[in-house]
Amino acid sequence: MSLPMMQAQLVTSTLDEETARAEVYGLLAALYYAAPSAQLHENLRVAVTEAPAAGALLESSWGELVAAAREQSLADIGQECDALFGGVGKPEVYLFGSHYLSGFLNEKPLVALRNDIAALGLARDEAMPETEDHVAYLCEVMRYLIAGDDVEVANLTRQREFFARHVQPWVPMMCEAVMQHPKARFYRALGAFTQTFLSVEAQGFDMLA
Repeated sequence: MSLPMMQAQLVTSTLDEETARAEVYGLLAALYYAAPSAQLHENLRVAVTEAPAAGALLESSWGELVAAAREQSLADIGQECDALFGGVGKPEVYLFGSHYLSGFLNEKPLVALRNDIAALGLARDEAMPETEDHVAYLCEVMRYLIAGDDVEVANLTRQREFFARHVQPWVPMMCEAVMQHPKARFYRALGAFTQTFLSVEAQGFDMLA
């Protein structure tokens, strides 16, 4: 099964917790994959600032992300995205796991990730130019493991294993790199929200151990 990048929908407090978790991963995938579309930017600007998933810890950082979307224009966010993650050659901030885990791109962590993705019965979307260790791709895998129809794959055990092996070891470090960059404004808020959300996820998975 391929994993096309979905247009993430914002979540509300009326959704159940599992659906909310999947929607948050979908939102993170969309925002890290590219600058937000006009529709997604507008959705963020008018979003309620209640916690988008169970857990009061998320409410503050979610409110800051919504505030950042309201304060910055779509063009400003697009320019910030290009400044941080784009450009020719070395980006200001890497969004790939191999960089944080090995110091180089396309190294052993990517091979291990590909093996685990294949074991889940998933495959990279050929239309996606980035390698599978891009943070947006990992968020899409987590979204599928939560919301997918195949219960043999989409279950809490697989979520916990994939999170522990491929998300938790490096995505918080990426968030720190984004948050500390002097050019980051909208993405500083996104990094803080991501970090808080992953902390809540980690606590939840620890309770299952």
